Amino acid sequence: MRLALREARERADLTQLQVAEEMEWSLSKVIRIENGDVSISPNDLRPLLFYLGIRDKAAVAAMIADARVARTRQRQAWYQAPGFRENLTDHLRKLIEYESEAAEIRSYSIYYIPGPLQTTAYATALMQRYEDELTEEQRSWRVKARAMRREALLSRNDVQILMMVDESVLRRTIGGPEIFADQLRDIKALAENGTVRVRMVPFSLDASVTNNASFDLLVLGEGEVLYRETGIGDELIEDRESTAKHRARYDKVWQEVADEDDTIEFIRRQIEILEGNGSRETR
Repeated sequence: MRLALREARERADLTQLQVAEEMEWSLSKVIRIENGDVSISPNDLRPLLFYLGIRDKAAVAAMIADARVARTRQRQAWYQAPGFRENLTDHLRKLIEYESEAAEIRSYSIYYIPGPLQTTAYATALMQRYEDELTEEQRSWRVKARAMRREALLSRNDVQILMMVDESVLRRTIGGPEIFADQLRDIKALAENGTVRVRMVPFSLDASVTNNASFDLLVLGEGEVLYRETGIGDELIEDRESTAKHRARYDKVWQEVADEDDTIEFIRRQIEILEGNGSRETR
């Protein structure tokens, strides 16, 4: 909804201040609606759509219906509960909201399995690495959030999930051999049943991979958003030029790296090694 309203305002060549003045709202209200910090009521939406030039009855009815759903979801969303609001970043909570609506999710990681695909044991072990930066309570809530994200995302059958990881991600035994082997089995099963498409960037490949750390690129009905983590900080980027560059680079590298079959076979061999049934020299 917020992306659609921003797109409509930009098509009408209007500033946020012009919208605020016309609607007799504060500039802050317009900014917060477009940022997704607050939802918009149907009563506010109708005159706004008229001002933005959206007057087709079917389009207006659809957007008003979406606004009602959005307000209901915002009140009921698990990530809006006090514990999550206090211990997750604003950018992360917005990402979680977008994950529930995304048609495509492209994840690229150079260090760890992407968040919503992590098992609870793996996520817990990973969070322990931030004990100097995050409190125990913060780490606990973030692990809970990853479990909830995983459940919500994997229960959907209308989203395409692409996971591209550096080879090191499939070798780094976070949590120890047993926990890491369980994580690899989980990824292997998701890849084999078609829930997730997984490709590995091998050490041997001189590909033009981004060096801007791990990121998630979500395709939504009205645009794209990019979520990027840098250490314990994070950011959400909606700039079209930036998201387009990341998508173009991702899609290019996706065609250059190991395909799904080779990646699954690599994961299988890594599991055997962790179980003590494979030779490290065969890798």
